[in-house]
Amino acid sequence: MGSEQAGSPGMGWLGFALMTVVTWGVYGVFLNVGQMSMGDPMNGRYKAFLFVGLAYFLTAVLAPVVVMLLNGASWQMPVKGMGWSLMAGIVGAIGAFCVLLAYGAKGSPPVVMSIVFGGAPIVNAIVAIIMNPPAEGIGSIRWPFYLGLIMAALGGFLVTLFRPMPPHGPAPRPANSTAVMEATKQ
Repeated sequence: MGSEQAGSPGMGWLGFALMTVVTWGVYGVFLNVGQMSMGDPMNGRYKAFLFVGLAYFLTAVLAPVVVMLLNGASWQMPVKGMGWSLMAGIVGAIGAFCVLLAYGAKGSPPVVMSIVFGGAPIVNAIVAIIMNPPAEGIGSIRWPFYLGLIMAALGGFLVTLFRPMPPHGPAPRPANSTAVMEATKQ
């Protein structure tokens, strides 16, 4: 490992990408626990989404404002940049809401998130190519790229198909659960 040249990107991006993998990887499970913990089978998912919105406000509004203030950033923003950024936030929020709707329609986190994280890279790759086609044309894309798309789809499918199944039926109750509950009330 030699020293990096000044101005070269280095490997810092990889650390941030892996942090995103971890945070988005736990996102679906945490979101499901949040909705279930609301104790409201009908509206729990909407209550959970409300707190997702609050978290986005704290993380995606207040934090950048503080960082920009500390950096002395210009507050001039091009309309094109604002529009695309707003669109990104809207589609991200719609996606988060659809995850909750999938849970409400009896989808489980391992299945829903495997489909999401298996399918999203495929959509990302296709849209990125459409919006920024290769200089040599679409025909210049090498076969391993297409194999990667197929493998991403297959990976999501296999994780969904062979996910660990939860135990069947309700959790067993201790033999004296009523007596224990009465004793703790006194």
